[in-house]
Amino acid sequence: MSLYETVFILTPVLSEDQTKEAVKKIEGEIKTLKGKVRHSESWGLRKLAYPIQKKSTGFYFLIEHEMAGENIAEFELMLKRDERLLRFLTVKMDSHHEAYAETRRARLSGKKKAVEA
Repeated sequence: MSLYETVFILTPVLSEDQTKEAVKKIEGEIKTLKGKVRHSESWGLRKLAYPIQKKSTGFYFLIEHEMAGENIAEFELMLKRDERLLRFLTVKMDSHHEAYAETRRARLSGKKKAVEA
């Protein structure tokens, strides 16, 4: 099992409930392919660098997951078939990438605690 990071953009015409349902479906697909979701993060509605399908914004999400390498092709095929997704990118994480992700998560959780206080 290798560690992967998938960033995807959902179409901005979805409601909040529809975006949550789409993310749950993707996480469920990871579990169906005998993978494990390690971290999921919403980056919110952001402006795109260029229009995609005549849309100028999209909901960005990041999912870190463990999965066997032979299941990645099937996972990406499922993402391609989902019409709610504008774009996605899956990257295999090495040890340096994993260490950076840990420090980024720690930094973000520190900011959230400071905001809540």
